[in-house]
Amino acid sequence: MMDSEPLYVVFQNAKRLAVGSLAEIAIAARHAGDPVLIFNRSTGKVIDLDLRGDDETIRARYTPEPETARRGRPKLGVVAREVTLLPRHWDWLAQQPGGASVTLRKLIDAARKDGPDLKARTTAAYNVMFALAGDHTGFEEASRALFAGDRAALTARMDDWPADISDEVINYLGADQSHSQ
Repeated sequence: MMDSEPLYVVFQNAKRLAVGSLAEIAIAARHAGDPVLIFNRSTGKVIDLDLRGDDETIRARYTPEPETARRGRPKLGVVAREVTLLPRHWDWLAQQPGGASVTLRKLIDAARKDGPDLKARTTAAYNVMFALAGDHTGFEEASRALFAGDRAALTARMDDWPADISDEVINYLGADQSHSQ
């Protein structure tokens, strides 16, 4: 999800209407009418969209510009910042092929590939759960189970909730994720 176009989801009441690109979700939300909640699937945060106009106007507003082919060295978006390490860390980094920067980028990419950060996924799941089910029976218990990492208890607490809501919350945690400590 991180390296491709972000996904969004639109809910009306307790029903998930669509999952897709920002343009697809904006059009689905326009056709659904009010009230809808649109979530960024990366963060679980509710976003507001301008739904004025017809489908083509909305599609144009929320479709990213295609990247044009460039000549020469690609812009990498490199940002220089300070990193504080102990001398033994600098010694180890200096021995790595490509130097400190290449090694740190590889370590970070490997960590990101292993999966999004558990805290970020938990926070995103909570954002969605609060917005969609904050007034549902068992919300407090479900929240405690979520932050305790008890997937079985979380699922049990959401058992009486509409399926689209509980499925969406679990989606943020990941299929492979049973983060019981």
